[in-house]
Order: sequence, then C-alpha cells, then structure tokens
Amino acid sequence: MAAKVPHWHSYLQVIQSRESQRVAHFQKAENILLIVLEKVHEMDPRFTVDYSRNLEALEFALSAAEDEVDMHVPLCIDADALLIQKCSGEQSDSEKVTHVNYQMPGSCYLGVPKEATHLENWTKEDVFCVMDNTQSSGQIVPGKVLCLLKELIVAAIVHCKCQSLIRPGEISAERLKEDNMQLPLMVSSGWKMICFNVVPVVRRKQGAPEHNNNWQERGFPQGSMSKVTQATDFIPTSYYHWRYSTSRAILKLLQIVSTLKGYRLDSLRILNQVNHENWREEGKETGLTFHHLKMVLLWATYFFPSSEDWMNLEGSVYRLLVILLCCLANKTLPHFLYPEQNLFQGDGLELSNLYAKVETFACSPGQFLKFHFITTDGKPYHQRDNGLKDLFHLLAEDKAYWDTAFFDVLLNKFQMYQIKDAQRISAMSNILSKTKKTVNGES
Repeated sequence: MAAKVPHWHSYLQVIQSRESQRVAHFQKAENILLIVLEKVHEMDPRFTVDYSRNLEALEFALSAAEDEVDMHVPLCIDADALLIQKCSGEQSDSEKVTHVNYQMPGSCYLGVPKEATHLENWTKEDVFCVMDNTQSSGQIVPGKVLCLLKELIVAAIVHCKCQSLIRPGEISAERLKEDNMQLPLMVSSGWKMICFNVVPVVRRKQGAPEHNNNWQERGFPQGSMSKVTQATDFIPTSYYHWRYSTSRAILKLLQIVSTLKGYRLDSLRILNQVNHENWREEGKETGLTFHHLKMVLLWATYFFPSSEDWMNLEGSVYRLLVILLCCLANKTLPHFLYPEQNLFQGDGLELSNLYAKVETFACSPGQFLKFHFITTDGKPYHQRDNGLKDLFHLLAEDKAYWDTAFFDVLLNKFQMYQIKDAQRISAMSNILSKTKKTVNGES
C-alpha cells in the first residue's frame, strides 16, 4: 500500500512547515497575557504566574486548529497542608463537570486545618467559607477564587492599557461574562485571536489520587508514570468543589513520547490534520478532539512498545488508526491514567458516523492526504463490508482481546504488519485462528 500512497511524507512536511510559525504566534499571545497576570500578582500575591509553558507550546504546535488553551494560575499556598475532603452524595446538574475530557471523576473540598498557622491569607472572606467540621476551620471556595481572579484580571487589563503595556485590541475580556469554571480571554497572536482559558489551580507536591499505574510503563521509559503523577493539580469544577485534573500529566506523557524514536508524534500530526479537514462536522462544536487523539497515541504507545512498530510513517499512522477504530466501534475511549473513565461518554459524539469516516480513510487514505481549501462536509462516507465490525464486536464481548496480538491482526488486515519478531508473529497467528473460529461460529 505504501507504493500506492506516495503522499504521506509530503503531507507531513506541509504540517511541520507551519509549526515554528504557530509557536511564534502562540508565544506572542501568551506574552501579552503574562503581562496582565504579572499585574494580577502585583495586586494580589496569592495568585502567581506560571512561566514554564513549554508543554502548552508543544501541544499548540501539534494541534491543527487554534483550539482553546489553558492558562493555569497557581495559588501561592502550602497545598500539602490542606485537607482533601471527598464530597458525599450526588452532585446537582449545575455542579457536573463540563470538560470531562481533562479530568478524572470525583469532587472534593480543600479544607484549611484548624491548627494551621501559615494559611491566614486563605482564610479571608474573599476566598474562604467557614464550615462545621471537626478537622478543618472551613474551606477555600473555588467559586470565590474565580470571582476574585476575574475582578483582578479586569483591573489589570485596564491598568496595562493605561500604561501602554498592551495595545488596544490585543486582549478582550468580553467572554468573562460567561458563567463558567474558567475565565476565557481572547488574545491577539498577531495573526488571529487565541482563546486562553484562565484557571486557578492548587498544586500539591504529594502524589496523585491512588491508582495502579505500574502496568502503563510498557512502551514508555521506566519511571515515566511516577514522574508525571508526582504532583497533583486541583481546579474548580463547581462553586464549592475542586477536582483533580490530569491535563498536565497527559502533556508530560506527550512530551516523553516526543523523545522516543520513530513516527509517533508525526502520526498524531497527520491524524489530527485529517480530523480537522475531513472528520469534524462544520458548524458543530462536538467532534473528535485533539485530546481524544492524544489519548489514542498513548494507548498505541502502550500496545505497540517495540521501536520496530514506529520506523515507518504509514505503518505508524495505522497503529493509531486501529486503536481509534476499536474505540469508536465500541463507543469507549478509556482515559490512559484512569481506564475506568470513558472519554466518549457525555460528549454528544455521533460515533457511528465518525467511525464510517475513519474507516474510509483507513481503507483509502490517498484521497485524504492533500490539503482542502473548501469544506468536504456533505461527502458520503460508505462503510465497507470488510469484516472489521465482526472483529470489533469481539472486543466488546471479551476484554482479553484488548492486546497487541489482536491489534496486529487488524494491522495485517490493512496490510500494515511488517513485524519480524517471532513471538509477535506467533501470538498474532494464534489470535487470528481464535478469531476466525469465533466469528465463524466454530467451537
């Protein structure tokens, strides 16, 4: 198939040629916002400025579209001294998480211990609420923190404009009127406006909530999982509740993947561009996102740990494609750090229609490996009776099929299996024999 599709590398080169310019635009907009946040810190030292933004710059460069960018504002607090108090009972509809893609389930209060003597700045009325609790004197209220930060940002923008630190039109606070658990600011990049979602974050040096992450080491350098989860970020999820966020941990994993040999990140670049041009539906906010594709890449890195899998660009793309197709067919994309969480749940995705588009690309990639300057929406996507759905049905019935050998079977079906490892070949042959018997109804 490689000989029939000569466009892979040229398509990739066009994507890569724009990355340095995109990073330059991103950093220009980011610098404008940092000037405002520096003034916020000057007015209220409880809010600090995070200058270590390399992870966000990498993500923005890889993304095909100017998606919204998170700008975390760390709180100046001894977070390890706070009490993490899990919420009891069901949350109201107004307290449900809106951006579930970036978070694990479970809300909590951040309580201030009664005996604490160095948290006085965080027991003031503008951010604190007294609670009847035997251990804590009360909690830091994320809704109050957001309201205070919003007021400070508006004041800082006015000051910076008056002092000519930022020019008219470089930043817009119009979207701050939205009632949300983040503060959206539109910032000029010199080319177009970029939306930065400003989010207050409580960072603890202690480890993430308990989970067994040892098995996820496969495909990553030893110690990767403990490295990315050695600190915890808590962000607002409702007026009174905080929630643990995995966004920084996932970005760190993406950075680790970028250090590995092969075409892993290039595969992500290509599929993200194809998704942006061909799989997203015009006029609809919901759809397959860059975050979904990042998670697919992490699972592909896990299921295909051998460097041999990533030496060929086309073959590398198909490593991601077989994972993505399986997830779409089964309507389940597990979070890499917390597999019990389905990232497709509650997103309003039309998974069957999306599956048809992805399968069409997998079967005939040549027609998509070119840049379109007009929309391709409205083109019919015809699913083919190629036996893929029967194989994917096995995944839903038996979780044992979620294994490298089964994905090797899928690669072989797409003529993308060029593995010389004898054990891999034997395992693939065994699972292929098993699937044929199962699909054909044999005992």
